[in-house]
Amino acid sequence: MPTIPLAALALSAVLATLTPEPAQPAQTQPPTGVAPMTHHAKGPFEVKMAPQDQDTAEGTVLARLSLDKVFHGPLEATGKGQMLTASTDTPGSAVYVAVERVTGTLDGKAGSFALVHKGMMRGADRILTVEIVPDSGTGALKGISGRLSIDVVDGKHLYDLEYDLPTP
Repeated sequence: MPTIPLAALALSAVLATLTPEPAQPAQTQPPTGVAPMTHHAKGPFEVKMAPQDQDTAEGTVLARLSLDKVFHGPLEATGKGQMLTASTDTPGSAVYVAVERVTGTLDGKAGSFALVHKGMMRGADRILTVEIVPDSGTGALKGISGRLSIDVVDGKHLYDLEYDLPTP
C-alpha cells in the first residue's frame, strides 16, 4: 500500500477547512462590537499552497506552507504569506493560522495591507476568521480596516472584502 507524505495529509486538512461542505458553510466571525463596513469588494482568486516544513508526533502533525494568491475583480492584487497548520488523528479536526501581505489595487487605490487568518474545523463545524491587520495599509490604502470572507463554489475560490478607508 503506498504511503502518503504527512505534509500532504496536513494540506488536505487545511483544504478541507477552506472548502466547506455545502450543508455546513464556513462561518466568518465578525469582531465583536464592530460596525458594518462601508465598502464591499467581491471577486475570484487563485491560491497555491506549497508545503515547507513539518513536524510529526503522536496524535498531531504540525506543518508550514507558503501561500501565493492572485485576486481579481475590484481587488487586483497578489498575496504572499505563510500558513501554520495542526492536524490530528481524528478525521475532520484541524486548525490553521496564516499571515499574508496583499499588494495591488483595491477599487483603483494602490497599496498593500496584511491579513491574519484563523481557521478551525471539528467534524462538520467550521469557523474561518480573516481580518485586515491594524495599521498595515500603505499607499492609498493607509488606514484600511476590515474583514475578508472566503467561499468555495464548484471548486472556485471567491473573496468578499468588507472594508473602510479614512476619508482624505
